[in-house]
Amino acid sequence: MELCGVWIILCSLMFCFSIFTGLAYRWNSKDISLTDLLYGIIPVIIASFAYPLGNHKMMEICAGRLDAYQRVLGMTLASLPLWFVLSLYGFFNVGTPSKVQTVQAVLVAVFSGVIATVLFFKATDMVRGNMQKLASIEATQSMEVLFALIGELIFLSIQVPSPLSWSGMFVVILGMILHSYVTHNKKEIRRER
Repeated sequence: MELCGVWIILCSLMFCFSIFTGLAYRWNSKDISLTDLLYGIIPVIIASFAYPLGNHKMMEICAGRLDAYQRVLGMTLASLPLWFVLSLYGFFNVGTPSKVQTVQAVLVAVFSGVIATVLFFKATDMVRGNMQKLASIEATQSMEVLFALIGELIFLSIQVPSPLSWSGMFVVILGMILHSYVTHNKKEIRRER
């Protein structure tokens, strides 16, 4: 492996670490136990690889034959076994969700899972051949953290986060933006060869 490739991988890992550091600040500011912190971070680690990988694989395999709605449906159907297993785990360990949790889950599913994902997939379809524009669009995902917080503040009346929590969110946002650009610069270098 070339020195340039190693440097890009190290930078990518550094930005991933900054994302997890930001998450740790965000969650530790609420005095959460290590077990609960890991229950929050492990799904984020999995999602940080699964979501972009699924999006890129769907773009590659479908080659423009499916529109954004069809790609979202395909990824949703493909992930249903995981959601079924998680639902069973939650049901047998905790029981049914409360009314508030159900409302929160529906809001997240509609706004983030349907509306934002369809818009995101449509945007990635539009710039499929341009890696720099694709990196810019993927970097916009980082703003979902901020918009989710604003939505929680407005609709769910949560407490305003502490300064430590805010700093953690901004580290997450910065890490996601930088990670997106480094990852796509690596693809550009490979294409040039």
